[in-house]
Amino acid sequence: MPELCRFFGIIIRMYYNDHDPPHFHAVYGEDEVLIEIDTLAVVRGELPRRALALVVEWAVLHRDELRRDWDLAHSGRTPAPIAPLE
Repeated sequence: MPELCRFFGIIIRMYYNDHDPPHFHAVYGEDEVLIEIDTLAVVRGELPRRALALVVEWAVLHRDELRRDWDLAHSGRTPAPIAPLE
């Protein structure tokens, strides 16, 4: 599973050929969440409140890049890295 970004101990990943709806995985320690790209709704899992807020803030800034990377990964190509939250 390609790593798209890493910030504040949070790792953002996407699986190749993953199921719809378009989403990404955010991992923080032992916790993992799947977030839908278009709505930023949590599909499954949970993160601590502050970590989830940081992930959503980052995703709002990079939604177009996430959509592009979803298309790449969904077609079996390598997604591009995305800048971290600073």
